[in-house]
Amino acid sequence: MSPATPREVVEHLLHLTAQGSTEAMADVFSEDAVFEMPFLPPGAPQQEPGREAFRDHLQEDGGLQQFHAVDNVRIHETADPEVVVTEYRLHGRVLATGKRFAFAIVMIARVREGLITWSRSYSNPLDGAIAFGMAGDLLAALAEA
Repeated sequence: MSPATPREVVEHLLHLTAQGSTEAMADVFSEDAVFEMPFLPPGAPQQEPGREAFRDHLQEDGGLQQFHAVDNVRIHETADPEVVVTEYRLHGRVLATGKRFAFAIVMIARVREGLITWSRSYSNPLDGAIAFGMAGDLLAALAEA
C-alpha cells in the first residue's frame, strides 16, 4: 500500500484539528519535522523541531485554547509533488475567557512517505493577540522593536 498523498495527509491533519487540539495531530508529522511560524508575535518562542516537541506543545496549548472547526479549506498542489499550500480558517475558543476566535491560516507543507516533514504557517498575529486579550502587549512589543 502506498503512503497517503500530501493532499490526503493535510486533509487528515485538518480533520484532527477540527476535533480539537489532540496529541493525535503529532502523529501526522515525521520524527524530525521542522515547524516554521514567521509571524509569531515578538517574544513568542518558535516551535522546537520534532514530533515529540510538537506533541508536548499540543499538551501545553490544550489548557489554553480549544479548536472546534476548520472551514474555507483550499488545498493547492504545486509543481513539487511533495509540497501543498493550504488555506483554511481555524475556529476555537480561549478556555480562560470563553472568547471565540477564527484565524485565517496559510500553511505550506512538505510531505514524504505519508508524514509532514516541514511546515510553515502564516496567520495574523493581531488576531491571536485580540483573542487572548494581549493586543496592548503586542503593540508595546512592536513599539520597542
